[in-house]
Amino acid sequence: MLWGILIFALSGDVMADPLAEAMIRFRALNTYQVTLRSVSADGERQVIRYYYRQPGWVRMEFVQPHSGAVLTYDPGSRRIRLWPLGLRHRLTLTFAPDNPLMRSSRGHRVDRSDVGALLENLLALRARGQASPLGEADHTVRPNVGFDIVGAPGVTVAGVHRYQVWLAQDTLFPLRVKSFEASGAAIETVDMTDIETDTQFSERFFTP
Repeated sequence: MLWGILIFALSGDVMADPLAEAMIRFRALNTYQVTLRSVSADGERQVIRYYYRQPGWVRMEFVQPHSGAVLTYDPGSRRIRLWPLGLRHRLTLTFAPDNPLMRSSRGHRVDRSDVGALLENLLALRARGQASPLGEADHTVRPNVGFDIVGAPGVTVAGVHRYQVWLAQDTLFPLRVKSFEASGAAIETVDMTDIETDTQFSERFFTP
């Protein structure tokens, strides 16, 4: 019984700050893959199959829009390679990550597109504001825990004043994120599904 109480107490200490623990778990991952489904305030929709390998390799396979396009990011060379017509076509374009053509309509950068970057933003906004618990999101059958993070007046991080985020209860991997401007206007909602962690990728997967 004593060991059970001790383990429970230690677990409680670790889980006292789920956002910080989520970052610790992300840093311990070697790889992950996920399907991203985003909807912006103006109704623009994106569906992307997203793959990540430490320390920053990225591969995106576009489903909607630009179906078939593939993009990779090499953190060593800091270069993006884009196959706008798919990997079967010879046309390949190379860009720096800060190239405006490689930013989304909301300013997102490929080299800051991973879950770690998201968690950094959440923690940074909380440090300059406050966080409160939310009820479970009903968009997934997975048990989850939600947080409402709001910056102090006038404070934004990456253009966001308020985040609502839901993490999987078992892994603390983000499942849904909503972002808002200081005015209260919605920016976008991103859902993450088909999540797999520590997947084994082929040697050339991120350098096709």
